[in-house]
Amino acid sequence: MWAYIARRLVQGLAVIALVVTATFVLIRLAPGDPFAATLDSPTVSAETRARWSAHYGFDRPVPVQFARYFATIVQGDFGYSTSQRRPVGDVLADALPNTLLLMFVALVLSFALGIALGVFQAVRRGTAPDRLLGSVTLFFYSMPDFWLALMMMLTFAYWIPLFPVTGMVDAVMYPYWPFWRQMLDRLHHLVLPALTLTLLTAAVIARYQRAAMLDVVHDEYVRTARAKGLAERAIVRRHALRNALLPVITLFGLAFPALLGGAVFVERIFSWPGMGFLTFNAIMTRDYHLVTGSVIVGGVMVVVGSLLADVLYAAADPRLRRP
Repeated sequence: MWAYIARRLVQGLAVIALVVTATFVLIRLAPGDPFAATLDSPTVSAETRARWSAHYGFDRPVPVQFARYFATIVQGDFGYSTSQRRPVGDVLADALPNTLLLMFVALVLSFALGIALGVFQAVRRGTAPDRLLGSVTLFFYSMPDFWLALMMMLTFAYWIPLFPVTGMVDAVMYPYWPFWRQMLDRLHHLVLPALTLTLLTAAVIARYQRAAMLDVVHDEYVRTARAKGLAERAIVRRHALRNALLPVITLFGLAFPALLGGAVFVERIFSWPGMGFLTFNAIMTRDYHLVTGSVIVGGVMVVVGSLLADVLYAAADPRLRRP
């Protein structure tokens, strides 16, 4: 088992290296540079722009820049953010916990809701509730994440002002509140972005879970359990659901990094100070090192998600634990 995990880690490192290389090259081939927002002015001379480029090493050939950057990454230095005016490592350290909080809440809620809806639909296949829930999940399954985020904001922050529109906390009152009130304020700001991601992801999980349950309910071991007189609830929970979870586990490995991509638009719309919001601003300002650092974090999350899926597969299917 440990040898398998070690091989997957090596493969993951290779994937991260390839993604970082591609990102490093492509962002430098794109129009613009990190100084466009501050130095694109008639009053700024070409000599000043050249001096800034030389200071950050952007005047050298791309292979030379990549070799220097790779050497700094190996040492744990992700470079300097030209848009944030501080080291990239510090910027990522501030944003990553906020995204992990949002992703954790969205993952737990989406998988709990999606699995429950999928099992409910499979048990009541062909009934009116099954058709209704199928239409609802298809609606959210096909909906763009940015559009749903805008509709959630319009509905629950403008038409029905129940939740705050932007930010992670109340910028004015938060420092003066006691701890319990600060926690409530964070949860209050978390509702809309977390609910947006939950609805989008739960719809996918519910459809996969329903199909997986329908594949196993007619297997021999399920018929045998039913012939022995076991309660239908016990048959669904102990026999059918355990085997029907295997395809959904694959979704968990994919959803873990995919939520980071979906959070780019959701965090941007709700001004949630996480990785998505940070990456969007970094791309817009051509912050080379910050964009590459964000890609590295995304690549690590892909590797971690894949490993988690493998471990959960082994936990759900005893046959995979055999040597």
